[in-house]
Amino acid sequence: MWREWDFGRRLFEDMDREFQDAEEMLNRMFRTVREMKPADVAGTFPYYYGYQITVGPDGKPRVREFGNVRPSARGLVEQTGVREPLVDTKLEEKENALVITAEMPGVTKQDIKVKVGQDYVTIHAEKGEKKYHTEIPVDVELDDKSAKASYSNGILELKLRLKEPLKPKETEVQVE
Repeated sequence: MWREWDFGRRLFEDMDREFQDAEEMLNRMFRTVREMKPADVAGTFPYYYGYQITVGPDGKPRVREFGNVRPSARGLVEQTGVREPLVDTKLEEKENALVITAEMPGVTKQDIKVKVGQDYVTIHAEKGEKKYHTEIPVDVELDDKSAKASYSNGILELKLRLKEPLKPKETEVQVE
C-alpha cells in the first residue's frame, strides 16, 4: 500500500514539474512579445508557431517546426521575415510515390520554386511581404524527372515517384 501511495505522489510531482516548465515557457514568450517595439513587428502580425510530429518510414519520430517566429535564447519569440509553411509528407505505397503537401497562402504558382536534391526537397515562394521557405529531409531515393506539382487555394501538392519500390518491412520469427 505504501508503495502505491509513493508512486502516486511521485507521479503528481512529475506532472506538477511539467506544468511549471510549461508556465515558465509561456511567461517568457509573453514577456518577450510585450518588450518588442512596434518597429520590430511592423507588418508581421499575426504571430504563429507550431510543430508537427510524424513517424518516418524508418519508424523514428520527426518533429518539424513551422511559423513566422522561432524560439531563441533571448526569450521564446524571435521574429523572422520568412515563414516555414505547414508541410505534410506521405508515402503512397500503391503508387510508389512521395506526396508533399504545403500550405502557402498569398502566393501564386509563378512565385513558387521547388528543388529536388538527393536527400531533401526545398520549397521557396515569395510575393511581396509573403515569404515561405522549407527544406524537407527525404530518406528515400526519388525520381526527380517524375515530379509533378499543382497549386490551388494556397495549397501546394508535389508528387514524386520513388526510384525503387518500398520493400515491406516484414521479418519472420522462428518459434522455439
